[in-house]
Amino acid sequence: MLLKADASKFKLGFMWWFLEPLMWVGVFYIVFSLILDTGRKSGDFIFFLACGKFAFIWFSKTVIQASGSIVASQGLIGKVNMPKSLWPMSGIQESLYRQSSVYLLLLVILLIGGVSPNAGWLLLLPIAAVMYLLIVTCGLIGACLVCIARDFQKFIPLGMTFLLFTSGIFWDVRDIPNQDKAEMLLTVNPLAFLLHCHRQVLLYNETPDMAHLLSLAAICCALIGLTVLYMRRYSKYLALKVLT
Repeated sequence: MLLKADASKFKLGFMWWFLEPLMWVGVFYIVFSLILDTGRKSGDFIFFLACGKFAFIWFSKTVIQASGSIVASQGLIGKVNMPKSLWPMSGIQESLYRQSSVYLLLLVILLIGGVSPNAGWLLLLPIAAVMYLLIVTCGLIGACLVCIARDFQKFIPLGMTFLLFTSGIFWDVRDIPNQDKAEMLLTVNPLAFLLHCHRQVLLYNETPDMAHLLSLAAICCALIGLTVLYMRRYSKYLALKVLT
């Protein structure tokens, strides 16, 4: 119902689920491939962009929405004593349903473009699951920070812009001349690693670093558990910060 209500705000409704990522990919393709001529020369730059940008939009929009969800619901916070994690998780789940359709669109684009499917595409499922865990982690932590200090609501979109340029949306991590630097980037930036995993299974027919993927999932689960415990223990404190 919430998804339907959200879509009803626009003339094109549910079509915006697909139009927004397609338009972003189109803009990046025009700028980096046609104007600046810095895109990949192999002709698959449009697919390269789609794999990265479709996943990045899921991450950035959901984390920004989840981070401001508790503050945005301050009218209910003072009236209803509910777990504070409910508000960010509600938006995160809505975004998950929307992204499942976007992933289907991505696969259709690759198939139409002549990319041959293979059994390795099934690895997209665990990659998307870890991506979801990362989104939950960042969304819950962001929601706590915004409750404590509204200033964080200004810093989070800035952080997304930083990630946009440092996570390999329109450039390939494998093109970094210094391989040690490339490995460090994939280690310290989990988003860059996950976007690279998307391309490995969908475009390069490669198996991603499963040990790294599992360790990232474990770290996210631990942080999610700690953040939920914090939100439960300091529920009244967070409510007070929201209302004052």
